[in-house]
Amino acid sequence: MPNFNGVIDISHHNGNVNLAAAKTDGIVGVMQKATQGQTGVDPTYARNRRRAETAELLWGAYHFGTGSDGVRQAENFLGVVGDSKALLVLDLEPNPTGPSMSLEEARAFVTHVHDKTGHFPGLYSGHYIKQLLGTKTDPILAKCWFWLAQYGPTPVVPPNWRSWTMWQYTDGAFGPDPHDVRGIGRCDRDMFNGDLGKLTAFWAAETS
Repeated sequence: MPNFNGVIDISHHNGNVNLAAAKTDGIVGVMQKATQGQTGVDPTYARNRRRAETAELLWGAYHFGTGSDGVRQAENFLGVVGDSKALLVLDLEPNPTGPSMSLEEARAFVTHVHDKTGHFPGLYSGHYIKQLLGTKTDPILAKCWFWLAQYGPTPVVPPNWRSWTMWQYTDGAFGPDPHDVRGIGRCDRDMFNGDLGKLTAFWAAETS
């Protein structure tokens, strides 16, 4: 089954995006940064959500984890996302502006999201989760579907997951082509492990 290359992830760093134009370039799903830490909110989240809804694109939201109380971070995230049918994700990577989220804080975050929504969020990570876990496994984080960040030609999944669900293969500069998207320019692009039908079924199941 071929993998489907039709998802992007964006934040305020991408500026003023045209999601209607992105749709004409084959994009069907948008993951947008919603929050960071216990109080941070991405200023483009609400605007881009409206634009995605107008363009009839699948919508997702991610939280950038920091080294602080995981439950409070989850409350910040859920408060911004609200009751929208968004695909939810925890972004677990090194924090360039302060302490990075620990495994314990990540477990608290994903467990609280599950308690409130009935779904474990996806876990986005690359070398950081491989560094934290090594060859070990984590039964709580294993309940999350895995979104791999890796800009090489072949995805390498940590032992904690059998496979990747999404793969961020480029940040718009490094990694395999294509790098850009109409209406946005160079950006993070993501492969889904399956065809378009499987993608839409997965999105529906995780947001119901």
